[in-house]
Amino acid sequence: MRVVNEINHPLCKITIFLWNNRYLLKFEQGHLEQTYKIDQFEVTHEQDLQKILSEDFIQRVSQMFETMANSLNQSLLSI
Repeated sequence: MRVVNEINHPLCKITIFLWNNRYLLKFEQGHLEQTYKIDQFEVTHEQDLQKILSEDFIQRVSQMFETMANSLNQSLLSI
């Protein structure tokens, strides 16, 4: 697995990996993480990944983190 890029965004840490002919876009926020897999041949150049990482996409990822945290917290309350 090769690290292609690391981005410290104000909302989350973003790491781009290349592994088994796939780009993995890993987002980390606190104790939560999300990973999106993109076939290497879906993009022409590694720079195209920056287009995928638009502010709109990152905002949706951030909203998903909120949903994930709420789900986890609700489950923890039922213990």
